[in-house]
Amino acid sequence: MTQAVITGTGLYTPEHAIDNAALVASFNAWVDAENTRHADAIARGEREPLAHSSSEFIVKASGIESRYVLDAEGILDPERMRPRLPRRANDEPSIQAEMGMIAAREALERARVAASDIDLVIVACSNLERPYPAVAVELQALLGAGGYAFDMNVACSSATFAIETAANAVRSGNAQRVLVVSPEICSAHLNFRDRDSHFIFGDACTAIVIEADKLASAESRFEILGTRLVTRYSNAIRNNAGFLNRVTDSDPQAADKLFIQEGRRVFKEVCPMVAQLIGDHLASLELAGGDLTRLWLHQANRHMNDMIARRVLGFDPTPEQAPVILDRYANTSSAGSIIAFHLHRDDLTTGALGVVCSFGAGYSAGSVILRRVN
Repeated sequence: MTQAVITGTGLYTPEHAIDNAALVASFNAWVDAENTRHADAIARGEREPLAHSSSEFIVKASGIESRYVLDAEGILDPERMRPRLPRRANDEPSIQAEMGMIAAREALERARVAASDIDLVIVACSNLERPYPAVAVELQALLGAGGYAFDMNVACSSATFAIETAANAVRSGNAQRVLVVSPEICSAHLNFRDRDSHFIFGDACTAIVIEADKLASAESRFEILGTRLVTRYSNAIRNNAGFLNRVTDSDPQAADKLFIQEGRRVFKEVCPMVAQLIGDHLASLELAGGDLTRLWLHQANRHMNDMIARRVLGFDPTPEQAPVILDRYANTSSAGSIIAFHLHRDDLTTGALGVVCSFGAGYSAGSVILRRVN
């Protein structure tokens, strides 16, 4: 069987950044305006006053200190509180394809692969800007890639699920070189007026080149020793936006058409599931947590990552063992674990083992065990 290797990664980071202080100032200005507008109802006890947010609350709850976004001005406007992304004409590149091109070009350069040598493009992310034509097919055309392309969505686990799909295509001989791109515009599906979640997400795009080992010419590459996926249905993380909204006459601006979650429930249910997934996956390869040099975990919440890493390793991880990027990127959905891998991989020595793991709505979780081979 042909061995699949990761030979290149790329990252697109938006130019706009919002720190907690700016985000909190905007949120609190909106809260003050709302409380003033409903002052009489609040005084009569008919309505609870809205509570302020704070930078300290955000850091304690999540570990997030800042986030990159495609548009900061619209988000920070208390009268708008959502990004302002102008509509593009049908003959213009879509936003996600444009993000994908930037990340893909870096990944292709690092892999020493021409776009024309790619024979499968997968765009895998939590929210696609349109149902069709596929963003992946558009990106394929813009890059000049060959073969075929398709979109896929497994929420925050999209990238790891796509890596398994790509690796299987290479192993079976159906493709020789695959490009996986995850353009996440998380700020567009976040309710910036929800105190419990207004700080969670940021925007970014990652790209990964996966190819047959016999073709690889990159300076460094990581052998995919194995992949393992799991799904378990849950309503604890949900987004009800969709094409049926217009025929059910539901309000397209309603809160449930954006990101909603039961945070404590997610923490209690997902952490054990993910730790067991990684542990069982390692055991199937006759490995153990102590064999891992690095854990590139889904960057959703610092406390979740710490607990999962502790269960897998058997001790509290060091920053080198379980690198964190969510402090400055926030939660970038499926892109998060790949950003961690992209930024924290070059220092590993030949033979070092690591795991890329993502988890999220569904529930879904994906584990990819890697070994550096040069």
